[in-house]
Amino acid sequence: MTDAAVEPVRSIRTPIRIEYVYSAGHAASRFLHALAEGRIVGQRCPVCQRVYVPPRGSCPTDAVATSEEIELPHVGTVTTFCVVRVPFKGMRIELPYVTAQILLDGAHIALMHMVSGVPAEQVRMGMRVEAVWKPREEWGTTLENIMYFKPTGEPDADYDTYKAYL
Repeated sequence: MTDAAVEPVRSIRTPIRIEYVYSAGHAASRFLHALAEGRIVGQRCPVCQRVYVPPRGSCPTDAVATSEEIELPHVGTVTTFCVVRVPFKGMRIELPYVTAQILLDGAHIALMHMVSGVPAEQVRMGMRVEAVWKPREEWGTTLENIMYFKPTGEPDADYDTYKAYL
């Protein structure tokens, strides 16, 4: 049989499995351990003074190490959000649900989390929200200790206070 007579392989179907091992690193580990204590922490850049949550260990703007740990309040402002109405395999959340970028008071970057405790149609930019934590006996070193954020009942934040964080 010559090479010209051999049918070229166009595809192969085979099961595939990829395993990942994630190492949180020093800054993220401190963040996760703080969550296990019911605290939300970020780190402040010594140059620009911005507070990053979760902490990254360095400032992406100034390229310097961040080590000053800042405890943040459990309240913030919805800067942007998405109402999810499409089901997916393995889903554990009832549709519709809302994911949002939440700018915690004192932080300079928004944290993605869920908003609940209000109909999805009522979530809006500027809405003031607060963390709702799982029962303490269920806490671990995970952001899942916060089940979701719910409205505080405060008036909405003025657009000018969060427009730079969109």
